Amino acid sequence: MRLIFMGTPDFAVETLKALIGAGHEIACVYSQPPRPAGRGMAERPSPVHAFAASQGIEVRVPISLKSADEQARFADIKPDAAVVVAYGLLLPKPILDAPRLGCFNVHASLLPRWRGAAPIQRAIMAGDAESGVTIMRMEEGLDTGPMCKVARLPIAPRTTAQSLHDELAEVGARLMVEVLGQEGIACTPQPSEGVTYARKIDKAEAKIDFTSPAAEVRNHIHGLSPFPGAWFQMNGTRVKVLLCETVDAAGEAGQFLDDRLTIACGSGALRLLKLQREGKGAMDADTFLRGFGIAAGTRVT
Repeated sequence: MRLIFMGTPDFAVETLKALIGAGHEIACVYSQPPRPAGRGMAERPSPVHAFAASQGIEVRVPISLKSADEQARFADIKPDAAVVVAYGLLLPKPILDAPRLGCFNVHASLLPRWRGAAPIQRAIMAGDAESGVTIMRMEEGLDTGPMCKVARLPIAPRTTAQSLHDELAEVGARLMVEVLGQEGIACTPQPSEGVTYARKIDKAEAKIDFTSPAAEVRNHIHGLSPFPGAWFQMNGTRVKVLLCETVDAAGEAGQFLDDRLTIACGSGALRLLKLQREGKGAMDADTFLRGFGIAAGTRVT
């Protein structure tokens, strides 16, 4: 097929690679404009932009798709379909209607659960037993379009937003290739029941509340790992927790029960396995303790 690809972050690169590998013609790539990044705040192209450019594919970075001129430029490509993966802009109806077969989206949830911006994080934070990918034919509503293919993945006790992100990126890429390879793309309406919305992650959510049950605190930590990173503060130092496990122990919520990073929660306790101090890299518990010992009885603030 002759395709337009629309995507921005690392998650989308896997699908673009898979489409190229499957022999589709990528006529043009749309991505978010370069943003200032790094210490020098130099403008940096998105991961999709950088990869597409390395493959010699034309990249367009409009700020908006609302103008008639921009919509006409899109339609002039005459694509069979558009593939959209975490692009970052709403697609107006003229854009949705321009490709011969429509626009198809890789959405990282089991729709209609977790429509919206942060489905991977919200699924883990909510304690869901599974996540997955839905390939959807797009329409004007927020992730409301009919479903073309679905794959499910379990969420394990040590699943983090990063590990689930990586798994879903691979699965989504494979599913999109399968959908576009079908003889006629059949899609079914989403169920009307079970709709939830995955609102954007707010950094204000990141402080850890150890008064909650241990499993809930673990889900909160893993859903925000590695970014923005759930954190606690102790002796004026902010510490992010990136990986943990529940353990059979009890004590006063927010107090370390030993010198091996076991901390009590509202019920149960957690052992902290991977941490990151301000200004430092992520490290395992043993490495962390060599430079920042925490005695039993210490409380977080």
